[in-house]
Amino acid sequence: MIKPNFDNMSRIELRAYIVAHPNDREAFNIFVDRFASQTNSETFDIPKSNHDFEQVENLIRQKLEQIKVK
Repeated sequence: MIKPNFDNMSRIELRAYIVAHPNDREAFNIFVDRFASQTNSETFDIPKSNHDFEQVENLIRQKLEQIKVK
């Protein structure tokens, strides 16, 4: 079997390939690498107080609103 060129596939095409070929570890690893390189690396400290938890809730709400707008 000839392997497709994963570098030429879009993320959607690569995902579809992985769904159709769940045992292809090479394709899966390429997909994970590509996904990880395109994600936001924003991190936050673990909340330690009620005030911190409220701030986290507010940040989550803000992020959800940003997603809805896009």
